[in-house]
Amino acid sequence: MSASSPTTYYFVAASEAFLTVEEPLEEVLRERVRNYGEVGKPIDFWLIHSPAFLAAAELQPVAGTVPRPAAAVVSTDPKFIDFLKLRLEFVAKGSFLAPSASIPDPLASDS
Repeated sequence: MSASSPTTYYFVAASEAFLTVEEPLEEVLRERVRNYGEVGKPIDFWLIHSPAFLAAAELQPVAGTVPRPAAAVVSTDPKFIDFLKLRLEFVAKGSFLAPSASIPDPLASDS
């Protein structure tokens, strides 16, 4: 991943408590890891606590709706994020390009 070729990342974000306590997200992610292992696909999703990308100015319309402390699932697979949005329902959904001037590290945490 170089600065000259940014990647599109897709995400769902919500309060950390919602994603990590109230919803069975761990089970969904564990099943996806298992499935990827079976088919030999590399992991293309990450759970990020206090995602730094939510501070980017271009994401404020979406990020402003996310309670803090926040967490997000980020992926390069838009279909997986669509699935999570349908599965979790009460999450904000968006996308961004990184690395960029406002988001140098797409997987960085504020904490």
